[in-house]
Amino acid sequence: LVAPVFVLLEYVTLKKMREMIGWPERRGDGIFSPGGAISNMYAMLLARFKMFPEVKEKGMSSVPRLAAFTSEHSHFSIKKGAAALGIGTESVILIKADERGKMIPSDLERRLVEAKQKGFVPFFVSATAGTTVYGAFDPLIAIADICKKHGVWMHVDGAWGGSLLMSRKHRWKLNGVERADSVTWNPHKMMSVPLQCSALLVKEEGLMQKCNQMQACYLFQQDKHYDLSYDTGDKALQCGRHVDIFKLWLMWRAKGTIGFEAQIDKCLELSEYLYNKIKDREGYQMVFDGKPQHTNVCFWYLPPGIRYLEDKEEKMRRLHKVAPVIKARMMEYGTTMVSYQPQGDKVNFFRMVISNPAATFEDIDFLIEEIERLGQDL
Repeated sequence: LVAPVFVLLEYVTLKKMREMIGWPERRGDGIFSPGGAISNMYAMLLARFKMFPEVKEKGMSSVPRLAAFTSEHSHFSIKKGAAALGIGTESVILIKADERGKMIPSDLERRLVEAKQKGFVPFFVSATAGTTVYGAFDPLIAIADICKKHGVWMHVDGAWGGSLLMSRKHRWKLNGVERADSVTWNPHKMMSVPLQCSALLVKEEGLMQKCNQMQACYLFQQDKHYDLSYDTGDKALQCGRHVDIFKLWLMWRAKGTIGFEAQIDKCLELSEYLYNKIKDREGYQMVFDGKPQHTNVCFWYLPPGIRYLEDKEEKMRRLHKVAPVIKARMMEYGTTMVSYQPQGDKVNFFRMVISNPAATFEDIDFLIEEIERLGQDL
């Protein structure tokens, strides 16, 4: 409960992360939370409190029917947060994404207006910076314009893609992030900090405190002789918290922003290398056109046995079974591990995500040949 040094480390690190988002200096707030799902839930909690402060004392019966909006490719934690906060999963409206997995702003605006007409009060839009499957970055500037116009809290779930802010070469993918009210950023993903290390960053100073504080006089005395802003315990939902900051602070001191940048750029270079090697290779087919924006490379491997099938339905039916079999063989041999999943009407495809800075071009070459070796008889 009492960790004065770690409180200071958290203070300077969160401040640095807010600067990287591009918010005005010296302002804002943040907290390290047990993971991206909890960070996203904090954002939803703050958005609701900002619009309806009375909800803290009086509960959900005191507020109108709320509506939250997020892309159909967003992380399940947005719905989970709505369920936990008593808003309900049916109040989370999923916005269409384009063929590359980015939220379509015109559909967001249409659904916002529609929700108002139905008597809902839109209070929260969550844009995703680095979707789970495609690694897509929602168009943040267009979304920010819509949120401003309708007076709705804009959250950016950058759990997966937020770390690209570290890279001068790739940070353009998050253009507009500085207009968000809150941002989730997980150093335990792309920055390779050991689990758990997730930050929620908030533009408005003092809001977390107002939203979450209970002013328990046996812990958070108001007449202490030091600056009360160091009493960070009352702005969190937890009481005791795990010290998540030390790993990140230590790594940042050791590698520097330049070191993190090099590591991130290398992972993105490796994924582009994989994409370039398989996009025209016999037996491989990309799930969407164009080079990936993040390190997610989504593709099908078509074994010789189904490559030339004329019957489209039969081909898809058999292709759906390919990835799970190859994955099982990968696990049996212990050589590689690549995830797969279906998406919408698309049958099972591989999703290779590169986040290990120790990976090499040779590893990518090996992966391509290993998939072919394990799937040649299918």
